[in-house]
Amino acid sequence: MSVNPFDIRTVILAKHAQHVVLIHFPIALFTAAAHFNLLLAAVSTVPVVATGLAAWRWALEGQKLKGILLMHLVLGCLSSVLIWFVFWIHLRARRHVEESLPKYRLPIEAVAVLLVGLTGHLGGFLSGVNGPG
Repeated sequence: MSVNPFDIRTVILAKHAQHVVLIHFPIALFTAAAHFNLLLAAVSTVPVVATGLAAWRWALEGQKLKGILLMHLVLGCLSSVLIWFVFWIHLRARRHVEESLPKYRLPIEAVAVLLVGLTGHLGGFLSGVNGPG
């Protein structure tokens, strides 16, 4: 039996649909790096992590975390923490107008972008997008 892509139940109740849709917000907003983009990127990591955990619990029936799934979860959580940290650095500099952005932020931002990219790459394997063929 085929699934109707226009059926609201298919959209809402798909085992991992919300995570797949939401994940693009923190990625796009974080790499754009404007103040409000960083705020929205940080805030949007909350539902992204929540729906990722829900997908693991429901779609994968809470199977033991190992391999790509474990790496995706760990890197996703680290990415979220670093996005929040980068936002905090920018917020702090913005509140202290006489101070410029600290130079140490650049390697932190670079690592965060790399982690977000690697997390997305692994997520592609989990979703089947980056599978063989």
